[in-house]
Amino acid sequence: MYIGITADEGEPSVEMIELVMKALAHRSRLLIVQTIGRGEACVSDLQLVVGSDMSTVSKHLTVLKSAGVVEDRKVGLQVFYRLRIPCIADFVHCIGSVMAGLPASLPPEFLPKG
Repeated sequence: MYIGITADEGEPSVEMIELVMKALAHRSRLLIVQTIGRGEACVSDLQLVVGSDMSTVSKHLTVLKSAGVVEDRKVGLQVFYRLRIPCIADFVHCIGSVMAGLPASLPPEFLPKG
């Protein structure tokens, strides 16, 4: 289970957001987030994307899971990972678009109404 840090008045605490941002602050973990943002993946799939051995990928997944970014689902002997915070995929995509000189695109629910 992820580490829960509560805040007053129902707002996410800065500490909670900081925990997630720190978990994302590694190239391999960003690659994992980009990959599972498109759909579930198992460690062996993620190993190919990251280019590291299975134990290293598992350690990165543990960091992401502890921060509450990913969750897992077991099917037989395999474990599939998916984003627990799906909007992180949009966040990462938006940063990549802007840094590449492309317009930032937001999901329709974030666009101004009217």
